[in-house]
Formats: sequence, C-alpha cells, structure tokens
Amino acid sequence: METKLYDTSTTLIPMIGLRGIWIFPNMVMHFDVGREISKKSVEQAMLRDQRIFLSAQKDAMVENPEKDDIFEVGVIATIKQNIKLPNGNIRVLVEGECRARINKFTDKEEYFEVEVEELWPKEDYYLDREVEFDAIKRLCMADMEQYVYAKPDMPKEVLLNLMEIEDPGRFADLLVSYLMIEIDQYQEILEALDPYARLIRIHEIMVHELEVMNLENEINKKVKDNINKTQKEFYLKEQLNVIKSELGEAGADVDSDVEGYLEKISALPISDKSKDHLIKEANRLSYLSQGSPEVNVIRSYLDSVLDIPWGVYTEDKIDIEKSRDVLEKDHYGLKDVKERVLEYISVRKLKKDLKGSILCLVGPPGVGKTSIVKSVAESMNRNYVSMRLGGMGDESEIRGHRKTYVGAMPGRIVNSLINAESMNPVMLLDEIDKVSADYRADPASALLEVLDPNQNDQFQDRYLEIPLDLSQVMFVTTANTTSTIPRPLLDRMEVIRISGYTSEEKFHIAKNHLVKKQILEHGLKVSQLNIADTVIKKLINNYTREAGVRNLERQISKICRKAAMIIVEGKEEKVSVSLKNYKDFLGNELVMDDEIIKKPEVGVVTGLAWTEVGGELLQIEVNAMKGKGKIQLTGSLGDVMKESAMAAISYIRSGLEKYKIEDDFNEKTDLHVHVPEGATPKDGPSAGITITTGIISALTNKKVRQDVAMTGEVTIRGRVLAIGGLKEKALAANRYGIKEVIIPKANEKDIEDIPESIRKDMTFRPVSSVDEVLEIALEK
Repeated sequence: METKLYDTSTTLIPMIGLRGIWIFPNMVMHFDVGREISKKSVEQAMLRDQRIFLSAQKDAMVENPEKDDIFEVGVIATIKQNIKLPNGNIRVLVEGECRARINKFTDKEEYFEVEVEELWPKEDYYLDREVEFDAIKRLCMADMEQYVYAKPDMPKEVLLNLMEIEDPGRFADLLVSYLMIEIDQYQEILEALDPYARLIRIHEIMVHELEVMNLENEINKKVKDNINKTQKEFYLKEQLNVIKSELGEAGADVDSDVEGYLEKISALPISDKSKDHLIKEANRLSYLSQGSPEVNVIRSYLDSVLDIPWGVYTEDKIDIEKSRDVLEKDHYGLKDVKERVLEYISVRKLKKDLKGSILCLVGPPGVGKTSIVKSVAESMNRNYVSMRLGGMGDESEIRGHRKTYVGAMPGRIVNSLINAESMNPVMLLDEIDKVSADYRADPASALLEVLDPNQNDQFQDRYLEIPLDLSQVMFVTTANTTSTIPRPLLDRMEVIRISGYTSEEKFHIAKNHLVKKQILEHGLKVSQLNIADTVIKKLINNYTREAGVRNLERQISKICRKAAMIIVEGKEEKVSVSLKNYKDFLGNELVMDDEIIKKPEVGVVTGLAWTEVGGELLQIEVNAMKGKGKIQLTGSLGDVMKESAMAAISYIRSGLEKYKIEDDFNEKTDLHVHVPEGATPKDGPSAGITITTGIISALTNKKVRQDVAMTGEVTIRGRVLAIGGLKEKALAANRYGIKEVIIPKANEKDIEDIPESIRKDMTFRPVSSVDEVLEIALEK
C-alpha cells in the first residue's frame, strides 16, 4: 500500500524531539528550542539546507531523550525563520513538507542526526477511489460542522478553509490540526499513511468527541435546571473569589488549598463523624478573609491532624529467640527482668488486641531501664518513641490546648505518634514518678486515660477535637520509685523492679560494652587503648560506688579523653592504663575504704538503707554521756526514724536487768544518736535494730562487729519486723565488702531475689528478736 501511495527517498537530516506539540505536512508553526542538543540540530539544519526532521517524544516529561524515546514517524520541515531570545532559547518558524520514517540514528553525540525515508504522496493516489474519498470527506465535514458549533470559541472560517481543499491527505491533516485531542491520537493519525484510513480514524475520533461534548451539554443543562444549595454556594464562592482577586486577595489559591484538604480528609481511615468535623473546618477557610488570624489557626489545626499517621501500622514480627538474643546482646545480667519482658512479649504474640497491663520498670538510675525498652521495640519490629515526663506540671502537656488559645498545639502524646510515624509504636513514658501537679491541674490524671486499655481507644486530645485510638500503642513507663506515683495510676501498671548491679556484673558490663563503646565514641581504635581489668575494678570500688553504671561510663569516658589527647600530641601511639598510672587519668580516688570503720567499736553499728538510687550503707553512731537523761537525734532524720529511736529506748528500759544496764540511766545519762551525712534526709523504720544495737553497745560499753550489717524494724517489745528493699540493701553491703547481713525472719523468703553470685559470697542471718541480733552483732 505504501509503495503505491508514496514516492520514497533516503536522506541524512538533523532531528528535534518535540515535547507536547505536533506538526503535520503543509502546516506552519513556531516553537521555542531550549535544550542544547536541539539547538545544535537547528544550527546544523541552517548550515545545510534548512531542512529538519521533527518527531514527537513518547513521554514529554523526559528531559534527555534516547533513541527509544522518539516516535519513528515524523515530519520533515523547512526552517523559515529563527530568532535568538534573551533567555538563550531559539524561536523557530517551520513549515511541514512531508512525512518521514526513521531508518537509523547516526553516531553524532552533540545533536540528533537520523537517516530517514521521505514519504511524498503521489498525485494520483486517490483517483481510483474517488467515490470512497468523497463519502468519508462529507462525513468528516458534517462532524466538523457540529464540532465548530459546539465550541463557541472556534471561528466559523475553519469550515471554509476545509471546503477549499480537494486533496484527501491534506484535507485530513488540516482537519486534525483544528481538533483538541491527545498527543497519542495525533501520532496515530500521523502514522496512518493511507489517507482513506486516516479519514476513517478521524471520523471515529470526532464521533467520540461529539458524544462527550453532547453529554457535557446535557449535564450542564441539568445543573442549570436543578441548582441546589451546594451549587449556589459554589457560584457565590466563585463570585467571592473574583471580588477577592479584585481586592488583591488570593481567592483561587484558597479554593485549591481547601480542595487539597478535603481530598486528604476523605482518604483518612477515621469515623464519618470525625471526617464531618474536619470537612467543616476546611470549608470555613473559603469564607474567611485571608487577613483573618483565624485562617492560620485552621491551617495549623488541619496540618497537625493530617500529620498523624492514621491507619499506619507496622507489622509485629515477634520471635522469642530473637528477642532473647537482642536483650542478651544489649544487657548483661538482669536475668529476672529479661525473663519477665520475654513473658510479656509472648503474651502479646498470642493476644492480638494488645489490651492488658502496662509495664512499669522501676529501679535506680543507670541500670538500663530505657535501653531495655528500646530493645523490646527492636525485637518486636516496632517503631520506638520516648516522652520525658520529669518535671511536667501541666495537664495540657498531655491533652493539648484548645485551638482557640494563642500558641495552641497538640499534646505530647499526639506529637509522639507523629514522630513515631505509626499508630502502634513502643512508647516510653520516662520518669513517670517525677510528674508534679500545680494549679493548672494534674497531668497524672490525664495519664490515667492514656494508660487505661479500656478507654484509650477514644483518647480525647483537646486540640484535635476528634477521638484518637491509642489501643495499639505499647506503653512502657520507667520510674526510680513507686512512692511518688499516684495510686490510681500505679494500679494501671505492672511493676517490674530492676535492682542495681553487683560488682561482678559491673565489671563484665564495663569490659564487654562500655569500654569499647567509649573508645569508638572518642575517635579511637580499640587497639590504641588498653584498660587493665584491675583498673576497671578500681573504678567500680573507689570511683563509682553506685547502683547503675552511668558514672562508671563517665569515668571510662574520662580515660578515653586523656588517651585521645596523648595520641594527638604524638607522645604515644598506644595507651595502656594500669594500676601504676591510673591516677594520671582519673585523679585521686573519690570513695575511700577508710571512710567506713572496719574495726569493732563501741556505739558504732553498720546499717543498711534503701534510697531511690539503690541501697546504701549507713554507720549509725551512739554516744552515752553523763547528763540528765536527754536524748538527742541528729542527721536530718524523718519522723518515722525518730520514732524507731524512741521505740528502741522503750524496749531497752523494759529489759535493763537482762542487759546489765543501770536502772537510773535515763536520769543520769544523755544519749546522742547520729546518722552521718547529716545534709541528706533519712527516714523509714528499717534502722530500728541498728539504733537499738548502737544504744545498748554505748550503755554496756560492748563493741559492735563492723563486718556485720543489719536491717529491720523494731517494736517496743523487741520483735524484729519485715522491711522492704532487701535486694538493694544486699547489693550495697556487697559493694562495701560486708560478708554477713542480719535480716528479719519475715524477709527470709526474699533472699531468693538476690543474685546467686551474692548469695554465695554472703551469709544472711534471719532473726525475729533483738536478743538474736545482739547475739550476732556484739563481741563476746
């Protein structure tokens, strides 16, 4: 068919890839050339015969087209004029000559040059099909008449221009140039080399276009005949936009913003009631003046709501063995805590709805509470986010402020979800015991709703004004003590107590984790710094006697800084820290063994106390002096501790004969009970037997063993009652080298909670009366 219709010849010619525009033979048009490769093609065409091959790109968005990005069939055109524009582009005026097909691309790099087959239509290619062409031309003219009358903006002269053309191929090319169709359809018609097939395809396209246009007219007619309230508002808003544009306000921009908001809101996976509220807020933007301060309030509100990751959930990948490996890798010791966390994760795997107890990790600073929570998140494949509650005194920090207030913002729960980028993260509420209340309400009360699994699926943030589902969030809290946590809040949490580390555990943590971590953080290589095991033990015993390892890490960091300076100064290539030079890096020892009395003394008793940062050792001192029976208690003691001292006096007075104490000691002898470190407040009943032993020692002049520590509450009848924090107290005794501890008989069951390494190294002496205490503690 092509050989009968066209004369062909082959030529080498520069090429330009057209983007978003088209051209047919006999068509005159101009366009701007901006790409360097296209400019070079124009220059080559002007140096030759001003002929250039124009073919459309398959994708107009491709900036640097390759061979495969260009359609094979295009048009050879003659450049009639080219003008260089101020911005560096070239504006060219071209006239289409004939169709052509690409045979191959040459190897030119600076511009496209192609070998094309020119397709020149023969003059008599339609003579033997004159009737067919007349018929299809009439159909196309009839289509065009309808098309022109359906588009008021199209001039009627178009019909006259078409009627003057007899050549069917040229008629088809001119006709299609007046149509508003897709680029792919233009290319399809360009590639239709048979004029009859080309006209048939144009007829099909125009019939479809006319059907669409008729349908549009019907819809417009129905709209005009049935204007409702919504359409009235639309027209009023259009008028308002015009007025605003006349006043210099961006009404059109507002409408596009509103449409953007409405589109995003409709896609949110929330209830219809919540969507209606947000849609109402978005529509308000259309009615407000752009100078109104409320516009920014609404925009900030909608942006905050849309920032929340509604419907985004990470998939839980719970593998208990993997979780155990993660916990073991990140934490040394803490066996009971790790087992309890693994039990919790196991339940979460079986119970998909996640409703249940909230974990609360309670322990002294530096024992790894926060890092345990991070490990839990990692082992469950959940995002991790933390929220610090220390010092928080405003309920609005949790619930947010109403958006009508100046500077209003969502609460920190909402912000944490936004940062987590999912609706089911592991959220750490850190230092929940340090939440305080003031005149602006109690934030702990707001946390009740957050942590209650029966109501947090409808959590109300004041700023959002729509319910937020927190039921899939895994909340974990941390605290140093439970004594300051409000009871209703504590009731919603399951407490897991984390005691301090033993000296052995600290040594392994430092050697296997902290030293390597700090060496790398200070820009050193592991081979450049060696810290002897004896120095690590010295750090633990004489620089950082603490429950956790935070200060221990600081001291290791101090060594790394000194080592880094030595290496940078060029004094050494490798630094070793041993017992010979450790003071050069650490300075003098901070905790001296001679601070604690080691030899038996009269009136000095070693007691054990519990504090928020772990157990502590106290040496209570008692002096008996001639006087008038005055009793003096010093050392910043609390009321309960003072009452323990008075109970001890009452018990001693009831057993004077048993302990061979003078009957009138309470009239002739003054007693002074002192607990060192007087600036530190102390309270609690667990020093009862310690004070009793000290007073009896002072009155009888019997020495007390200092290798024995004790803890227990005393009654006025001499009974020894149970105390709390035995594990922490045992750890404190272990840090100071105490090998024997007197404990209440009722606390015997708690010995199992103490690490096995300490149980093997220490002796625990359960007692039920003061007499048993004295039998052990006083020297014979």
